[in-house]
Amino acid sequence: MSKQTTLGTNANQQIVDKFQASWLPLIIIVMVQIQMGFNVNSIPVSIGPIVEDLYTPATAVGTALVVYSLFVAAFVMLGAKIGRKFGERLVFQITTLLHGAAMLLMATSQDTLAMNLAQALAGLAAAALVPTLVVLIAANYRGGQQAQALGILAAGPAMSATLAFFIAGYLGTFLSWRYSFALLAAVSLIAFFLSFRLKAIPRHPGLRIDLVGAFLAAVAIMLISFGFNNLNSWGLITATSLAPFDLLGLSPAPFMIIIGVLFGQGFFRWSVRRSGEKKAPLISMQLFASRLERSTIIALLFISGLGPAINFLIPLYIQIIQNRSTFFTAVAVIPYTLAIAAAAILIVRFFGRFSPRLIATVSFIFVATGLTLLSYTIANEWGTPMVVLSLIIIGLAEGALITLLFNVMVSTAPKELAGDVGAVRGVANNLSTALGTAFAGVVAVGLLSVMVTSSLMESTVPHDLKNHINLDNVAFVSNDQLEELLGETAATPEEIAEAVRINIESRLRALKASLLILAGISLLAIIPSMALPAYNAGEVPVVPPPKDNKT
Repeated sequence: MSKQTTLGTNANQQIVDKFQASWLPLIIIVMVQIQMGFNVNSIPVSIGPIVEDLYTPATAVGTALVVYSLFVAAFVMLGAKIGRKFGERLVFQITTLLHGAAMLLMATSQDTLAMNLAQALAGLAAAALVPTLVVLIAANYRGGQQAQALGILAAGPAMSATLAFFIAGYLGTFLSWRYSFALLAAVSLIAFFLSFRLKAIPRHPGLRIDLVGAFLAAVAIMLISFGFNNLNSWGLITATSLAPFDLLGLSPAPFMIIIGVLFGQGFFRWSVRRSGEKKAPLISMQLFASRLERSTIIALLFISGLGPAINFLIPLYIQIIQNRSTFFTAVAVIPYTLAIAAAAILIVRFFGRFSPRLIATVSFIFVATGLTLLSYTIANEWGTPMVVLSLIIIGLAEGALITLLFNVMVSTAPKELAGDVGAVRGVANNLSTALGTAFAGVVAVGLLSVMVTSSLMESTVPHDLKNHINLDNVAFVSNDQLEELLGETAATPEEIAEAVRINIESRLRALKASLLILAGISLLAIIPSMALPAYNAGEVPVVPPPKDNKT
């Protein structure tokens, strides 16, 4: 750890004031961050118009998102090394244009094959851009400015989601969904021409990229991500009808995860071996060397997984329980995303007053509190305003944690490892997104199945009618869907009403229990948070002023 000192002297303040850097580099960096995030969020917002225009099922459109995420997660560590070998600014410029070209291909797509190709190219570009953004911030900012810049960068995904809802939603409704992606192609050109104002970063042409490590990491991440993404549809244990194949009746999803974990273990063993031979591994093992670094990454995995889990469960409540539209769901979630963005930007104001350990601990407690309140809100049907309030509480804590943990990772690592930090963050975000969504789905559907089974056994619903409720494939369905299904049977109105009552009660109990489980997981995250730095109030690590490098 860096040496600590108490701020407050005039001399230190003069140093901080003297080396205030222009915010133009950050504006350029955030433009590209929003460009990437806008693409990801525009697809679900535009799914209806895309389906209608291309005459393709909604699941095929969703596949494009999976393709993008897999390419980012699998190649982000390789992207960090490419940036270091050829210079981060040059890689930033080339991949910004590549991402823009992918968006142009997306805007002109005539079928899902072209869409998937566009998202694969966008994923490759993003895999290099994600670590490069962190390096450029580390090169252009120091001290408090760096912390603020990292906070704004961390808020980028939330800001992108809000912008995508309004802009992509409007364009898709009144013009064409293609304009959203064409707009991103134009943004990439603007960012490219402005990028020459960024500080040039020296290349390391002698750096040898660990191709074996890149292969092991890519296979591990793709298998783990793909396995988790398909746990719900392919089956947790036994294979469903949607599984592409089965292994003696078992789902291939958990086997993919297990094989991916084995490849991941092989990747770490290979990296340790290369480090011992004084060769550069794909990712520096120094990032995992101390308890502080490991605990920070674990805490980041916790909060990065909780967010997607919440984003999976809330639409279940609003659309299925309340029977609201997708548009209404998006409106209800906007305060949550804005709360994440606001907290991610503003939390840096508290860094000099409270320790990272205290901020992280309190934030995880707030996440647990918000989830608990959300659980009782849903169970007692207090209405959407209380749901929004609960989400705002969670969002504020989530945004604070994202920025805090990001800053701790960057500040505790040497400057030359900033790209590796960005790569680790990218992998953690993508893996935890898949894990969080899959976990929430498996837990919620599993609890629903148990509760429906228990309620049916205790009910007066006839045995023949129970057979129409497939207990091997219980899912969250609306009352209208259930009534339509049972209306095709010989059930009486009284029996249908009883089945609907069981459905209503079971859904509420399953969602309530799922949210309480997530609240418990949030409290478990306090354990790794206790290993974070415990600066005294008003203390921060000393950051030396930047040298005037003339290039």
